[in-house]
Formats: sequence, C-alpha cells, structure tokens
Amino acid sequence: MELFLQIVLVIASLALIVLILLHRGKGGGLSTLFGGGVQSNLSGSNVVEKNLDRITLFIGIIWFVCIVGVGLAIKLG
Repeated sequence: MELFLQIVLVIASLALIVLILLHRGKGGGLSTLFGGGVQSNLSGSNVVEKNLDRITLFIGIIWFVCIVGVGLAIKLG
C-alpha cells in the first residue's frame, strides 16, 4: 500500500507542477505558450480558468491525502 501511495504521490506532484505553471498570472505564464494569451479576450477563457482551478484543487487534495497516507504508513509500519 505504501508503494502505491508513493507512486500516486509522484504522479500527483508532477501533475501539480504542470497545472500550476499553466495558470495565468499577472504577467502570463506557460498558458500563454498554448494560446492562453490569445484566448484571454474571449469569454470562454473564464471557463477554462475555472476548470483549470478545479482540476488543480482536485489534484492538490489527492496530493495531500497521499502525503498523509505515506506519513501514517511510515509511522505505523
């Protein structure tokens, strides 16, 4: 079980890095490389940002649960 949590933790960590870099900041970000800067004038960009926020939050929760799970597995095992 600990190995499974560690694998999920690595995958979630990499996913969080990518998702956070895709967010649009004050000066833009990597999202502008994929057309985010062009789409910022369109009304649909707000929907994209909201979905990106939701996915990032979901992966962040998975990351947090894996951190707690690995910690408990190390402490109890």
